[in-house]
Amino acid sequence: MALYPLFIPEPAMETVVDTFRHVISLGDDVFTMLDEPSRTYVRESQAMANTAVDVKETATSFEFVADLPGLGREEVKVQVENGNALLISGERHRESRKGEPGDKYHRIERSTGRFMRRFVLPENADLDKIGAQCKNGVLTVTVPKIPRTEPEKPKVIDVHIS
Repeated sequence: MALYPLFIPEPAMETVVDTFRHVISLGDDVFTMLDEPSRTYVRESQAMANTAVDVKETATSFEFVADLPGLGREEVKVQVENGNALLISGERHRESRKGEPGDKYHRIERSTGRFMRRFVLPENADLDKIGAQCKNGVLTVTVPKIPRTEPEKPKVIDVHIS
């Protein structure tokens, strides 16, 4: 069974993410022409589009690995929605811009705001045993596979001839 079609974002999300990547590629000049609500929307969209997740299948599980540096437990949420959709979401807050008098930012590139990634899990995912851990800013969500059951072998009855 090929795994890759199961983890492609939903069609509507693909279009949204592609649009955000296009806006991101336009550069800072276009970004500065937007009004503040639009800039906030683009910033949040960038955070969502730039939240990369590696998906790996092993013999016993599926693993989703995301780099989320600087985020605490309360800022990351892992859920299962609609029966078989894994949702990894959260929010990265901007640190205070206050510093010493005379300090000023020349550029702010680190993404802030909400992020969200959704993956449709395959039928053999054991949804009751999903685990998540974050170590050194790397979130790993492990979804165990339901073990394959061998079909019952027919019972053989000895025939006694008298």
